[in-house]
Amino acid sequence: MNKREQQRKIREEKQQAAKQRAQSRQLAVKVGLFGVTPLLVLFVLFTLLNQGPTYSPIEIADNDHIRGLRERPVSIVVYADFQCPACATENDTMTQLWPRISDKAHLIFRHFPVTTAHQHTWTASLYAEAAGRQGRFWEMHDYLFATQTLWSGLSEEDAEAEFDTYALELNLDIDQLHADMELEDIIAKVRNDQRGGNASGVRGTPTVFINGRQLARPTRDRIIEVVEEEFVEATGD
Repeated sequence: MNKREQQRKIREEKQQAAKQRAQSRQLAVKVGLFGVTPLLVLFVLFTLLNQGPTYSPIEIADNDHIRGLRERPVSIVVYADFQCPACATENDTMTQLWPRISDKAHLIFRHFPVTTAHQHTWTASLYAEAAGRQGRFWEMHDYLFATQTLWSGLSEEDAEAEFDTYALELNLDIDQLHADMELEDIIAKVRNDQRGGNASGVRGTPTVFINGRQLARPTRDRIIEVVEEEFVEATGD
């Protein structure tokens, strides 16, 4: 075999090897399309379907926490973070003016934990939700905001011990509370509140909606003003 024939043979062998590699790649793609891809699609669909529903500020969910009578025509929805100082201030404001507006409105709290800024906010939300399983959501809600400056700077372990103290003061079953905090529907409630807030344009805390109207500055006077406007709009009084 002369040199030219050897070169031709090598070239043919390379072409054959390239053809085999191309066929192998095509087979791999087919396996991916008909094997891996369906599994990936199923996983994504499963994840989406199991995230649970979200609700806009003009909707009331079955698992919403409502202060006051649901039948009141004005709905105040607050998206808040238990470790956010501005949220604690807003809660103080709402508590002070509540006697004045409670005959016109109901109040809904939704979680919006900013975990990138606040170390204990997620855990605080779980404690509040678990307390709600024992009928004491609002009591734990008020405790967490009232004592925010006490636990915000603690270590994770010490913060949880502090939260346990509040639970005991509320006469909660502490073992049941801890078990409930690990339930998927408790975790999903917090997560879905935040997802709903994101979808509704919440970009920071606190964010207050009154009958779907987002307040840029939820001051005491502004809240009273909008509640009065919405009450007149709803009732004609």
